[in-house]
Amino acid sequence: MTARLLDGERLAAQVRADVARRVERLVARGVRPGLGTVLVGDDPASARYVSMKMADSAEVGIASVHEHLPASATQQDVEAVVARFNADPDVHAYIVQLPLPVHIDEQRVLLAVDPAKDADGLHPVNLGRLVASHPGVLPCTPLGIVELLAAHDVPVEGRHAVVIGRGLTIGRPLALLLASKRPGCNAAVTVVHTGVDDLAGLVRSGDVVVAAAGHAGLVTRDMVKPGAAVVGAGTSFEGKRLLSDVEASVADVAGWITPRIGGVGPMTRAMLLRNAVLAAERS
Repeated sequence: MTARLLDGERLAAQVRADVARRVERLVARGVRPGLGTVLVGDDPASARYVSMKMADSAEVGIASVHEHLPASATQQDVEAVVARFNADPDVHAYIVQLPLPVHIDEQRVLLAVDPAKDADGLHPVNLGRLVASHPGVLPCTPLGIVELLAAHDVPVEGRHAVVIGRGLTIGRPLALLLASKRPGCNAAVTVVHTGVDDLAGLVRSGDVVVAAAGHAGLVTRDMVKPGAAVVGAGTSFEGKRLLSDVEASVADVAGWITPRIGGVGPMTRAMLLRNAVLAAERS
């Protein structure tokens, strides 16, 4: 392997240490930051993710406020929890873990979240602020990717970034963030997906490639410009094995690459903690 690793674990540890210091300052002023989680049903992956978020919160001194509803919960049940979290001064930020059961209207639930307490940064108000380049809560995974690139001195400003995937949680907001006039961004951005013609040729033109399609092994070594930075942000599972959108052999030609485990995931969770402490500081 010739590529340098984009070490998300190491950088996330630094972010958590900074968050812990900020939590200490808030506690000294009588404010204990609180991060809420709402889990509906018993999806194993969702339950595991929420459990990790609660453990991360405990590590940095953030209080966890968790609500676990059965899969049979009604729309009204879920929205009642959202309303309670909106009104609770001890919950400074929170997430509603997705996906929700099919009988629940996710859009209605997410619209009911107070944008100031939106820890994921995916409320339409916060996404609108991103579009308009106004200050606001930024989505965790896109922000984590930008900070991961910056921390490893990957050239982004003025370069061509190719984002594979147009999903709400990563692809679309990441493209907006990379194109914005922010430090470590200001790139020319192309958004592609698996349905476009000549996907390989478009990806090969990228100085920075972020694969967020959830399609295992989608990006192969012949699709990558030598020396490009390649971020595997999309994942899928084969049994219990976590698979990346980026084939392992890409490391032989890329200049920088995320590891299969320990790249984007830790940064997403670290940005969630930062959003929570920011919400507490604003309050």
